[in-house]
Amino acid sequence: MRTLNVALGNRSYPIHIGPGLLHDPVRLMQSLKLSRLAIVSNDVVAPLYLERLQAGLAKLGAGATALVLPDGEVHKNWETLNRIYDHLLAERCDRTTTVVALGGGVIGDLAGFAAATYQRGVPFIQVPTTLLSQVDSSVGGKTGINHPRGKNMVGAFWQPRLVLADTDTLATLPDRELSAGMAEVIKYGLIRDLPFLEWIEANIERLMARDADALSEAIERSCANKAEVVAGDELETAKEGGRALLNLGHTFGHAIETGMGYGAWLHGEAVAAGTVMAAELSRRLGWLTDTDFERLRRLFERAHLPVRGPALGADRYLDLMGHDKKVIAGRLRLVLLQRLGAAVTWAEASQAEIRAAIDACCD
Repeated sequence: MRTLNVALGNRSYPIHIGPGLLHDPVRLMQSLKLSRLAIVSNDVVAPLYLERLQAGLAKLGAGATALVLPDGEVHKNWETLNRIYDHLLAERCDRTTTVVALGGGVIGDLAGFAAATYQRGVPFIQVPTTLLSQVDSSVGGKTGINHPRGKNMVGAFWQPRLVLADTDTLATLPDRELSAGMAEVIKYGLIRDLPFLEWIEANIERLMARDADALSEAIERSCANKAEVVAGDELETAKEGGRALLNLGHTFGHAIETGMGYGAWLHGEAVAAGTVMAAELSRRLGWLTDTDFERLRRLFERAHLPVRGPALGADRYLDLMGHDKKVIAGRLRLVLLQRLGAAVTWAEASQAEIRAAIDACCD
């Protein structure tokens, strides 16, 4: 097991990474002094891991209730969120109840937002079961739901008390989901960690073959990068850089997810295509060379990820991107690459430049 820490003062918490953690969560959670638990999962993950987690938690002597929701990004909405509230109320959960998210990014975001808002806030634990959630969405405290006009537009910052990433769960992950998670792994190398990017390039075949040691290394280095960024800019308020840099490719990617209908493209797939668009714009600004661009594009291809976006049309992309949370006073701030391993927030790109980058990278 490898353990990292997200340093946020009295809200600091550990990230435990390793195999078999769901079999013995007691030693990792006993310091939290849990009295009652409400586990939230979905109908794909629950049949695989819910009973195992419940058996482990039973050793803590804490009562546990469970809610199983339908799987998929299309369910990340008010209706599903209300199902969690209904369950918590029906089970008479109080402010000492700890909500446990068992699943991928959708479950983590939903359960986390419920925890942030139920009775004005209850404790929360993340048990991520996908690569994307283990390297990204389970860490940092961003929770929320989608709105028909924009992804993750309603939510709250609510840090978990603990993240427990059992790498054994990746054995049951569909290939498409593994690739989607790899988009976020590659992101960390692109935005701030060139040695990690070079390591990914050298080990991408091992990662795609689910080599356990390689995956553990990738998860640890991804989480270490995110923990450092979050500790420096928890609420994404830095005027330049800061936590916003974690959104490389996301402004374009969220437009793809919203424009195509939630769930048509997986989040990581949309981020990959969106990152290629951001790289194309960076190349047009004179920051990336043609060699840099091809190197980035090829790495996404080796991870079996799309490198071209759907033909929504530049007008539709720009309209959807106008709802991005990084828009300030009507100005769209994009995360671009000054070079491989160094990202920047940039609000000076013209609409013509953005249009050209979109058109060059869409079918």
